[in-house]
Amino acid sequence: MRYGVLGTGEVGRTLAGRLVELGHEVTLGSRTADNPVAREWATAVAGRAHAGTFAQAAEAGDAVINAVSGRVALDALRAVGAAHLDGKILVDVCNPLSFEGGLPRLDPVESDSMGERIQRAFPGARVVKTLNTVNVEVMVDPGRVPGGHHLFVCGEDTLAKERVTAWLGDFGWPAERVLDLGGIAAARATEMYLPLWLQMSRVFGHADFNIEVRQAG
Repeated sequence: MRYGVLGTGEVGRTLAGRLVELGHEVTLGSRTADNPVAREWATAVAGRAHAGTFAQAAEAGDAVINAVSGRVALDALRAVGAAHLDGKILVDVCNPLSFEGGLPRLDPVESDSMGERIQRAFPGARVVKTLNTVNVEVMVDPGRVPGGHHLFVCGEDTLAKERVTAWLGDFGWPAERVLDLGGIAAARATEMYLPLWLQMSRVFGHADFNIEVRQAG
């Protein structure tokens, strides 16, 4: 399968690299075609790895992964253009987090989410929110955290969520450990988890942790 991964930060490069390891063809997208980080990544990974603009990455992909910062996600997707997103699964892993005054701040928060904003801005895309509640190393290697623990997916397209759940299985997440929270409005909850995640990472001194959800009975 072909993937377009938007964003050359640690999250984008890690997800893109793991997809190439799994045998997929990946184009890592950035604002400019000559982005040195993207080109260095493509050269180092070689084979099925390519670099290009946001639009080129999305056009090349059967599915698109939004791995840019949440604060610039809409700008990056506008650079892609709706024509390159319509009908495609758009996996959104971003969080709208900033550190103003040294404290984490979410915008939007509570009454909206980046997942919802992306779906409204690109109604033809099949947006699935996932992976934004764990560190990037745990995203692609859940075995870093012992025992059973959970990921979440949400979105309006049931088939898209099923396909993303299968894709997460290739990363090592069993389907029973991926909880479907319903429509894209549930992205509010997973995005608002981030301040708690950050606090726990400070307390633990590392990011190799996750949560397990248990039901009574």
